[in-house]
Amino acid sequence: MKFLTATLIASTILMGGALTVHARDLTVVSWGGNFQDAQRKIFFEPFAKESGKPVLDESWDGGYGVLRAKVKAGTPNWDVVEVESEELALGCADVIYEKIDWQKLGGKEAYLPAAVSDCGVGNIVWSTGLSYDADKLKEAPKSWADFWDVKKFPGKRGLRKGPKYALEFALMADGVPAEKVYEVLSGPGGVDRAFKKLDELKPDIVWWDAGAQPLQLLSSGQVVMTAAYNGRISGINRSEGKHFGFVFPGSVYAIDNWVILKDSPNKDAAMDFIAYASKAENQAKLPEFIAYGLPNLGATKLVPDQYKKELPTTEENLKGAIPLKVDFWTDNSEELTQRFNAWLGQ
Repeated sequence: MKFLTATLIASTILMGGALTVHARDLTVVSWGGNFQDAQRKIFFEPFAKESGKPVLDESWDGGYGVLRAKVKAGTPNWDVVEVESEELALGCADVIYEKIDWQKLGGKEAYLPAAVSDCGVGNIVWSTGLSYDADKLKEAPKSWADFWDVKKFPGKRGLRKGPKYALEFALMADGVPAEKVYEVLSGPGGVDRAFKKLDELKPDIVWWDAGAQPLQLLSSGQVVMTAAYNGRISGINRSEGKHFGFVFPGSVYAIDNWVILKDSPNKDAAMDFIAYASKAENQAKLPEFIAYGLPNLGATKLVPDQYKKELPTTEENLKGAIPLKVDFWTDNSEELTQRFNAWLGQ
């Protein structure tokens, strides 16, 4: 069951001894937990104070059907929602989001190209890449070719269970330059080539489902290296004193986005909130809490050096990294998942 939390950031306004009736308060929806705690401190509360209007925040577990149902049912009870890239693409196609006023945001050129959409604004960037325990390896792996090299680096490997990311990494291990991966994957024989490369490593793969599992696999020594999420790696290094490395070249970064649900009664206030949360000086406050990248190109420059090196949007970390091609996975996810599951069972 979806867990919802709500925090009202303002008091009811009383004038002349009578209750003034207002339209529903601006409602912003994100992913909950420590991440949303940080957003509340950095975005929600300061925006409410600056605008002089209440902000209600709730959390959700994702799922495009939830958003579509709210819009199709009539006036939605949510205004601004943080969504993943696939949910952004589907909602844009189905026209369940309002158009973004990019003039309020300082123009499209101020953001990573992959963070720009007619109906969504990139909010955070997170990467999936090669990770390892620096305390257990004398030499650090530098590429997916190293990941596939079981002679040079004996031991098991961890990969996320599913075709997404596994196919991209397999092609890179087979010598395809990162910037050409989706061109090859979309072309004749590309998918076959990726599965053939996975065949080579299949006996040595430990498959994982949840983001916490790669950390457990590395900590226990069950794998010598694994695909993992960069924020998880930096988090355990900070909290438990681990020395897990993360290789940004060859990583695939994805972007979460702010959207405004179609026919929101607070459309203008929603746009004002997104503009506030997208300011470089405000985005730059997030890495102190969690190592997510910042879509505003000016924000990373404002992050203290002690946090900057961990971000996927730092200029150095973007070298050799590629954005997840959402259109490819929107079009092919079902078919490739079926093929992957059949391959896994062979």
